Amino acid sequence: MTNQINHTFDASGLMCPEPVMMLHGKVREMQIGEVLKVIATDPSTQRDIPKFCQFLGHELVSSEEEEGKYIFVLKKMA
Repeated sequence: MTNQINHTFDASGLMCPEPVMMLHGKVREMQIGEVLKVIATDPSTQRDIPKFCQFLGHELVSSEEEEGKYIFVLKKMA
């Protein structure tokens, strides 16, 4: 991956809608162009985080499942 991770948000153990609600605050603190790694355990984040990025205009760099955790990397675009 060519994008450097600037921030990490561990939402492990949080259930919908908490991960996305807290993600809003985290992204708000970031500068445009910065990259955030999100770690979650709630399966609904597989649907919610890509929609969050699409709706708010951020780039979903990657999305994968690893050992029961969902790992997302997103780039703040606006």
